[in-house]
Amino acid sequence: MTPTCDLYDDFGEVLHVLPATLRHYGSIRAFHGPALTIKTFEVNSRVKELANRPGEGRVMVVDGGGSLRRALCGDMIAAEAAAHGWAGMIIWGAVRDVDQLAETPIGIMASGHTPRRCVRKAEGEVGADLLVDGVPVATGDYIVADADGALVFAKDGPQPAFR
Repeated sequence: MTPTCDLYDDFGEVLHVLPATLRHYGSIRAFHGPALTIKTFEVNSRVKELANRPGEGRVMVVDGGGSLRRALCGDMIAAEAAAHGWAGMIIWGAVRDVDQLAETPIGIMASGHTPRRCVRKAEGEVGADLLVDGVPVATGDYIVADADGALVFAKDGPQPAFR
Protein backbone atom coordinates (compact mmCIF):
# COMPACT_ATOMS: atom_id res chain seq x y z
CA MET A 1 0.00 0.00 0.00
CA THR A 2 1.29 3.46 -0.87
CA PRO A 3 1.80 5.61 2.26
CA THR A 4 -0.74 8.37 2.86
CA CYS A 5 1.99 11.04 2.68
CA ASP A 6 2.99 9.88 -0.80
CA LEU A 7 -0.64 9.69 -1.88
CA TYR A 8 -1.19 13.23 -0.69
CA ASP A 9 1.92 14.37 -2.58
CA ASP A 10 0.59 12.67 -5.73
CA PHE A 11 -3.06 13.76 -5.51
CA GLY A 12 -2.95 16.88 -3.33
CA GLU A 13 -6.02 18.94 -2.71
CA VAL A 14 -8.43 16.59 -4.49
CA LEU A 15 -8.18 14.40 -1.37
CA HIS A 16 -9.92 14.96 1.92
CA VAL A 17 -7.87 14.44 5.07
CA LEU A 18 -9.73 13.09 8.08
CA PRO A 19 -9.06 14.84 11.42
CA ALA A 20 -5.51 14.54 12.71
CA THR A 21 -6.91 13.87 16.18
CA LEU A 22 -7.95 10.33 15.18
CA ARG A 23 -5.79 7.75 16.97
CA HIS A 24 -5.03 4.12 16.11
CA TYR A 25 -6.49 1.43 18.37
CA GLY A 26 -6.50 -1.81 16.34
CA SER A 27 -3.46 -4.00 15.72
CA ILE A 28 -3.41 -3.12 12.00
CA ARG A 29 -2.16 0.43 11.48
CA ALA A 30 -2.31 0.55 7.67
CA PHE A 31 -5.60 -0.32 5.98
CA HIS A 32 -7.74 0.72 3.04
CA GLY A 33 -11.02 -0.02 1.34
CA PRO A 34 -14.34 1.39 0.17
CA ALA A 35 -16.28 3.28 2.83
CA LEU A 36 -19.61 2.22 4.28
CA THR A 37 -20.95 5.07 6.40
CA ILE A 38 -23.03 5.21 9.57
CA LYS A 39 -24.40 8.30 11.27
CA THR A 40 -25.31 7.83 14.92
CA PHE A 41 -24.97 9.49 18.30
CA GLU A 42 -24.02 7.49 21.39
CA VAL A 43 -25.91 4.45 20.03
CA ASN A 44 -23.98 1.61 18.40
CA SER A 45 -26.81 -0.64 17.19
CA ARG A 46 -25.99 -0.16 13.49
CA VAL A 47 -22.24 -0.57 14.13
CA LYS A 48 -22.89 -3.91 15.84
CA GLU A 49 -25.25 -5.03 13.05
CA LEU A 50 -22.75 -4.23 10.30
CA ALA A 51 -19.84 -5.81 12.20
CA ASN A 52 -21.75 -9.08 11.98
CA ARG A 53 -22.24 -8.85 8.20
CA PRO A 54 -19.64 -9.51 5.49
CA GLY A 55 -17.22 -6.59 5.36
CA GLU A 56 -15.72 -7.53 2.00
CA GLY A 57 -12.60 -5.44 2.69
CA ARG A 58 -14.58 -2.26 3.36
CA VAL A 59 -13.93 0.43 5.96
CA MET A 60 -16.79 1.29 8.29
CA VAL A 61 -16.82 5.07 8.80
CA VAL A 62 -18.91 6.07 11.81
CA ASP A 63 -19.90 9.66 12.51
CA GLY A 64 -20.67 9.61 16.20
CA GLY A 65 -20.77 13.39 16.41
CA GLY A 66 -17.34 13.36 18.02
CA SER A 67 -18.85 12.34 21.38
CA LEU A 68 -16.43 10.78 23.85
CA ARG A 69 -19.14 10.08 26.43
CA ARG A 70 -20.10 6.60 25.17
CA ALA A 71 -18.07 4.05 23.21
CA LEU A 72 -19.37 3.10 19.77
CA CYS A 73 -17.07 0.06 19.52
CA GLY A 74 -15.46 -2.31 21.98
CA ASP A 75 -13.60 -5.60 21.88
CA MET A 76 -16.56 -7.81 20.91
CA ILE A 77 -17.74 -5.63 18.01
CA ALA A 78 -14.16 -5.21 16.75
CA ALA A 79 -13.58 -8.98 16.89
CA GLU A 80 -16.80 -9.60 14.93
CA ALA A 81 -15.83 -6.99 12.33
CA ALA A 82 -12.39 -8.57 11.92
CA ALA A 83 -13.89 -12.06 11.63
CA HIS A 84 -16.34 -10.84 8.98
CA GLY A 85 -13.68 -9.32 6.73
CA TRP A 86 -13.86 -5.60 7.47
CA ALA A 87 -10.56 -3.87 6.64
CA GLY A 88 -11.08 -1.23 9.28
CA MET A 89 -13.23 1.16 11.23
CA ILE A 90 -12.91 4.91 11.54
CA ILE A 91 -14.99 6.27 14.39
CA TRP A 92 -15.57 9.98 14.97
CA GLY A 93 -16.32 9.19 18.59
CA ALA A 94 -15.10 6.88 21.33
CA VAL A 95 -14.09 3.23 21.64
CA ARG A 96 -13.46 1.07 24.72
CA ASP A 97 -11.50 -2.06 25.68
CA VAL A 98 -8.31 -0.40 24.49
CA ASP A 99 -5.92 -3.24 25.40
CA GLN A 100 -8.09 -5.82 23.64
CA LEU A 101 -8.53 -3.62 20.55
CA ALA A 102 -4.72 -3.39 20.28
CA GLU A 103 -4.66 -7.18 19.82
CA THR A 104 -7.55 -7.37 17.35
CA PRO A 105 -6.51 -7.89 13.69
CA ILE A 106 -8.36 -4.92 12.22
CA GLY A 107 -7.58 -1.27 11.60
CA ILE A 108 -9.39 0.97 14.08
CA MET A 109 -9.06 4.72 14.36
CA ALA A 110 -11.15 6.76 16.78
CA SER A 111 -11.28 10.16 18.43
CA GLY A 112 -10.69 8.76 21.91
CA HIS A 113 -11.78 6.17 24.42
CA THR A 114 -13.98 5.76 27.49
CA PRO A 115 -15.06 2.83 29.66
CA ARG A 116 -18.74 3.80 29.27
CA ARG A 117 -20.73 1.60 26.89
CA CYS A 118 -23.36 2.76 24.43
CA VAL A 119 -27.07 2.69 24.75
CA ARG A 120 -28.57 0.07 22.43
CA LYS A 121 -31.57 1.42 20.57
CA ALA A 122 -32.43 0.64 16.98
CA GLU A 123 -31.08 3.99 15.80
CA GLY A 124 -28.50 5.12 13.29
CA GLU A 125 -28.45 5.73 9.56
CA VAL A 126 -26.42 3.44 7.30
CA GLY A 127 -25.24 4.95 4.00
CA ALA A 128 -25.62 8.54 5.14
CA ASP A 129 -23.49 11.30 3.66
CA LEU A 130 -21.25 12.37 6.54
CA LEU A 131 -19.31 15.42 7.61
CA VAL A 132 -16.61 14.12 9.94
CA ASP A 133 -15.39 17.28 11.64
CA GLY A 134 -16.17 19.09 8.38
CA VAL A 135 -14.66 16.41 6.10
CA PRO A 136 -17.17 14.88 3.66
CA VAL A 137 -17.35 11.08 3.51
CA ALA A 138 -19.92 9.06 1.53
CA THR A 139 -20.52 5.37 1.08
CA GLY A 140 -18.37 4.27 -1.85
CA ASP A 141 -15.58 6.77 -1.21
CA TYR A 142 -12.20 5.09 -0.83
CA ILE A 143 -10.40 5.28 2.53
CA VAL A 144 -6.65 4.91 3.01
CA ALA A 145 -5.21 5.01 6.53
CA ASP A 146 -1.78 4.51 8.07
CA ALA A 147 0.34 5.87 10.91
CA ASP A 148 0.27 9.37 9.40
CA GLY A 149 -3.51 9.64 9.17
CA ALA A 150 -6.49 8.85 6.98
CA LEU A 151 -7.41 10.07 3.50
CA VAL A 152 -10.69 10.06 1.60
CA PHE A 153 -10.74 9.59 -2.17
CA ALA A 154 -14.18 10.74 -3.36
CA LYS A 155 -15.90 7.97 -5.34
CA ASP A 156 -16.24 10.26 -8.37
CA GLY A 157 -12.62 11.48 -8.28
CA PRO A 158 -9.17 10.03 -8.93
CA GLN A 159 -8.46 6.70 -7.26
CA PRO A 160 -5.29 5.08 -5.90
CA ALA A 161 -3.75 2.48 -8.22
CA PHE A 162 -4.04 -0.30 -5.59
CA ARG A 163 -7.79 0.06 -5.26
